[in-house]
Amino acid sequence: MSYRISVFAEKCGVNKETIRYYEQKALLKEPFRTNTGYRIYSDDDVKRVKFIKKLQDLGFTLSEIYKLLGVVDNDEVRCKNIYEFVSKKEIEIHEQIADLKRVESMLKDLKSRCPDQKSLHQCPIIESLIP
Repeated sequence: MSYRISVFAEKCGVNKETIRYYEQKALLKEPFRTNTGYRIYSDDDVKRVKFIKKLQDLGFTLSEIYKLLGVVDNDEVRCKNIYEFVSKKEIEIHEQIADLKRVESMLKDLKSRCPDQKSLHQCPIIESLIP
């Protein structure tokens, strides 16, 4: 199936500007154009944009996604040092998890100090956060 940019963007759940930006950043290949200049996209392009959006939802930056797409595209240049890239990303994720666990622990502690009947100006949570 083939789609013009408006329908394509809608199928992908993004706007047309996002599609153009992905093309500019080489995340999407330059699409086929009709004689009248309309961009034409395929179902494979839909899958690719959804993959990009999924990676963004997982916290990857567009430059990191560009690198990962090198594996998908079998691009030797972008695949260079991919092991080191993945290893660094794994360490970053572990650090983020540790940070989130610390925040969770702090929130649980603050929550346990909060009696339900006290008024706001007597709140131990606010008192513990204000130096």
